[in-house]
Amino acid sequence: MIRSDRKRISHEPAPTSDRVIIVGAGMAGLSAAVLLAARGLAVTVVEAADHAGGKIRAVPVAGRPVDSGPTVVTMRWAFEELFDDAGTRLDDHLTLRPAEILARHAWSRDERLDLFADPERSAAAIADFAGIAEADRYRDFCDHAARVYRSMEAPFIRGPRPTPIGLSLAGGLSGARDLAAAQPFATLWDALGRRFRDPRLRQLYARYATYCGASPFAAPATLMLIAHVEQSGVWTIDGGMTRLPEAMTAVAASHGAAFRFSTGAETILTDGGRTTGVRLDDGETLRADAVLFCGDVSALGSGLLGEAVRGAATATAPGRRSLSALTLSMVAETDGFPLVRHNVFFGDDYRGEFEDLFRHRRLPHRPTVYLCAQDQDAGDGEGDRTTGPERLFAIINAPATGDTETFEDEETQRCTESAMALMARCGLTLAGNPAQRVVTSPADFARRFPGTGGAIYGPAGHGWKAAFERNGAQTRLPGLYLAGGSVHPGPGIAMAALSGRRAAERILTDLTSRNRSRRVAMPGGMSMRSATTGPAD
Repeated sequence: MIRSDRKRISHEPAPTSDRVIIVGAGMAGLSAAVLLAARGLAVTVVEAADHAGGKIRAVPVAGRPVDSGPTVVTMRWAFEELFDDAGTRLDDHLTLRPAEILARHAWSRDERLDLFADPERSAAAIADFAGIAEADRYRDFCDHAARVYRSMEAPFIRGPRPTPIGLSLAGGLSGARDLAAAQPFATLWDALGRRFRDPRLRQLYARYATYCGASPFAAPATLMLIAHVEQSGVWTIDGGMTRLPEAMTAVAASHGAAFRFSTGAETILTDGGRTTGVRLDDGETLRADAVLFCGDVSALGSGLLGEAVRGAATATAPGRRSLSALTLSMVAETDGFPLVRHNVFFGDDYRGEFEDLFRHRRLPHRPTVYLCAQDQDAGDGEGDRTTGPERLFAIINAPATGDTETFEDEETQRCTESAMALMARCGLTLAGNPAQRVVTSPADFARRFPGTGGAIYGPAGHGWKAAFERNGAQTRLPGLYLAGGSVHPGPGIAMAALSGRRAAERILTDLTSRNRSRRVAMPGGMSMRSATTGPAD
């Protein structure tokens, strides 16, 4: 497990008069709610959906709940630290089970490769699949990914929004060497081409770019660190992924946080150059000393929360959006392919897939397919296999054009049939009622997450500058803060939770400074200037 020193949330009592409104009950909003409520602040979370979780959700299909968002937990330590800072333990609320097989990958009926949490098992599998020399290259790749992660964890993943110079200096001379070795100016695709000879392994690890909604042909090589994150642990949750936001909501509520579901934020209010509260979509006004916005920053930057806060964050231009998705939530009989929990089916034109997505802005003609078989064992795959209809969740990459284009049924059907044909070529057949499939399109994601056009991961992480261009926790407007997958440190449920932690720390610091300045009276009745006007993250 990855552990390192981190800035703990102090348990000193905070004034209960400090009111914080959190807009959005995804991972970031829930993380901040847990930490701020545990410090004694009066926290109210407003959420337009009727449940917590953000992109984590379960879709009922044939009377059964199908996880239809994130399917695993990585960086478990982020949640252990969160629950610890709230005075409880993660294991007291959830049962997490480690996956021994990270994923089963297929290119055809005869080309299958399992990657394991144990790197030596993966190396042995790669040796059988692609030869001993490629297994040795895999070991070198793992060592390199670990070095990249170590150089990025403290200054980037755990820290405030960095600058390029600050990031290179944060780890001293050794850290700077590791960062330089990560080839930040190279693309992931090019860097992988120098590490592997087998094109299938290059394609497999290039897929990590899509974890951030990016193209491997434009994303930086530093994303190789994801290999180390997965090897450090991938967990499933008993009862499904929705148990995680349920547990976080319960912990926050136990410390006094209030939740308003099915309640949208219409306008973020300001007065005298600082944030003062939120007007809800039913007309009610909630006053606050701080507002934490956890939706996509494009909603803020495009004026959907009011013109007064439009300039507080930078909206993502349509051409710089990350990927969206076409997803299928199903219950079906399976045959011909030994499914494990996580399965990936690769097509034979990877470059063409991303040209379709980012250049032509259309559904890919030959898509890659991720399939989560939720009733299969997440262990070593050698136990009793599920029989009968299975809960399945398929993800196909799609362009984030949901606000300007609704793909016709014919195009969606063509893409779906192409995905089914790919799985069939790899040996998998699905028998189920197509009418019972729940399809989620970019337009559906655009409706659920305003301002995004359906982009799931905020701005696409293309080029070495992308990581430094994301908004930080603090905005240009005093009293208004940001968290979520569209801000630093980036997308993914653990990263979003860390952004919520970062925002909570910033809010606590600013409110403490503000309260102290209020208590220091100056001659003539004037008070000291608020510290909240300091530099943004």
